[in-house]
Amino acid sequence: MFPFADFVAFGRSSEPSPNLLGMVHRLTRADARRIALRAQVLDRERPTDLNDLVRQLSAVQVDFTAAVAPNHDLVAWSRIGSTYSPAELTAALAGRALVEMQGFLRAAEDVALYRAEMARWAGPEPLTGWRERNRAWVAANDAARRDVLDALAESGPLPAKQLPDTVTVPWRSTGWNNARTLPLLLEQLELRGEIAVSARRGSERLWDLAERVFPDDPVVPLDEAVRLRNELRLRSLGIARARGPECPVEPQDVGAAGEPAVIDGVRGEWRVDPGQLERPFAGRTAIISPLDRSIFDRKRMTEIFEFDYQLEMYKPKAKRRWGYFALPILHGDRFVGKVDATADRKAGVLRVHEIHRDVEFSNKLNTELAKLIADLGAWLELEVSDYA
Repeated sequence: MFPFADFVAFGRSSEPSPNLLGMVHRLTRADARRIALRAQVLDRERPTDLNDLVRQLSAVQVDFTAAVAPNHDLVAWSRIGSTYSPAELTAALAGRALVEMQGFLRAAEDVALYRAEMARWAGPEPLTGWRERNRAWVAANDAARRDVLDALAESGPLPAKQLPDTVTVPWRSTGWNNARTLPLLLEQLELRGEIAVSARRGSERLWDLAERVFPDDPVVPLDEAVRLRNELRLRSLGIARARGPECPVEPQDVGAAGEPAVIDGVRGEWRVDPGQLERPFAGRTAIISPLDRSIFDRKRMTEIFEFDYQLEMYKPKAKRRWGYFALPILHGDRFVGKVDATADRKAGVLRVHEIHRDVEFSNKLNTELAKLIADLGAWLELEVSDYA
């Protein structure tokens, strides 16, 4: 048997490795960062089409926290720029080019990769723990489930407040989900593939029968669907762990997708998208959402980008270091600071409370950041407050 080191591709040749005999790509942290940023469309080449952007990103989290702007809109703005309008997303959803599924925006054609899992909603047998409890709870409330489906069949799409709440068996909760039995049932019916988000009225979801929302594409068998989803996820992340903790809806690992890699100074088994290897990188300065997929995996963020960051909206104000919804600042292939800002729509002002500089900013970087903040204010149609 050959020693592991004999199977590691040291250095970066001008031609991609054929990856024969299990050869492992050896990457520096800089290599890994640049691969990740290119995959997340955060290099210098900006996209122009929202649908193409979502297809590349594979999944964009829908979150209406509006301290600055909803996450899904910030994700598009940070890539496309101020020419992006939220009306484009509304039109894409109305035209079914994009769909909202289980809290993420996805390309409509990707729904076929989830239908087999929806049909086996509770999970593989034998069920244990929370999976068994979920199945038992939905079964106990089957009459309420049928009431919801009947109402949608007759009058959908409808918001939750207009759907019959005939749930009789309460959800077992530690307190967080008390009085949310109908919304929780709707989310389980979405996971089962019976209902789907048809549209939004502000931040309110309008539910309808899934057959009226999702394309009628052939269902991809489960094993093949999981493989293809892993490949899509790796294409969107560029580099990710082969294995990770169970993560509902959108995992952060990618199984056997791509090719094996090691990152100098970082432990663990990684997989890299071979299409990203050996490509040149041209970075730019960007302001991104705290929920952006490029940093959503905080462990990967720390290991590859060496960036110290937490979303502090759930912390008491006195314990926050950077602010309620501080926006990470990307410069080249490094995250270099945070913008603590709040959109005060009532006053018509984007209030920039503080710029947290993790490194010394050059005059050029300060100028680029000031332009970005001005662009953000203009996009939000708010005046920008004075800041240092």
